[in-house]
Amino acid sequence: MFTGRDLVRLRMKISLGPAAETVFALRDLRRAGGGAHEGWRERVHNRLRADPALARLLPRSSDDDLLHHVDRSRRAPKKDTSSSSDLLEIWRIAIAPYWGRMFTYLDAECDARGRAALTEGVESLLSTLHPRIRWDPPVLDVPGGPAGEEIRLDGNGLVLSPSLFLVTRPGVVLGAERLSGRPALVFAAPPDRAISERIWQAPQHSGRALAALVGMTRAAALRVLTDTCTTGQLAERLGISCAGASQHTAVLRQNGLITTRRVRNTALHTVTPLGAALLGGNPLDGGR
Repeated sequence: MFTGRDLVRLRMKISLGPAAETVFALRDLRRAGGGAHEGWRERVHNRLRADPALARLLPRSSDDDLLHHVDRSRRAPKKDTSSSSDLLEIWRIAIAPYWGRMFTYLDAECDARGRAALTEGVESLLSTLHPRIRWDPPVLDVPGGPAGEEIRLDGNGLVLSPSLFLVTRPGVVLGAERLSGRPALVFAAPPDRAISERIWQAPQHSGRALAALVGMTRAAALRVLTDTCTTGQLAERLGISCAGASQHTAVLRQNGLITTRRVRNTALHTVTPLGAALLGGNPLDGGR
């Protein structure tokens, strides 16, 4: 249920981070085959079958179990447990090789909806999230949740985040108790088949080689920085903390792969010609 304060505190977020993306990917991987993600699902299933410890997560993890990992990862992101380690490994297999393309699509989705909210109003945004999500002021009805569940925002606003993986549900509401005080709605934003095929095409060799050279996260950061952005923007695009993003930019800068310039109190990072050369002259190779 929304109040006027909640409406002015709506926020679009490209991703809720690696744990959330992995949870929703696992939900999709548990479905029967077919659909626009078929090629991706087949490749990921083949990788998971090679590791029984990871493969067992597919049939045994309930939705509540999976969403519990999202909450725990956001409350204690540095705590290393076997479950969080498993999720991180699945992220590396199922999402990281495709994250640059995923990000490009999700960023465009957020940008388009943000511009629509500016021109047509916030209530228009809430009315057009998904054909099955109904805005009946002051209530946003998201079908598919527990019967009778009602989340009161209490002036905290709501985070709106698109997902490629919500194939059978229009959205998933994560209450404030799951997200340490700020509720979120992850809504289905499936691409058309042509875009989906591009997102999920097999990563090319140069993309894997770059990840092996500098690490998966720094390779993703280098791809993101083909478009100049701040440390905070980089952190959001990678789904990591600002401190983590700052550490990665420091290493990339020390090795001449990016440059950083300051505008007042803001650091702006961009890839150097050497960094572009490591990307193979094509920043869309497995990334942006």
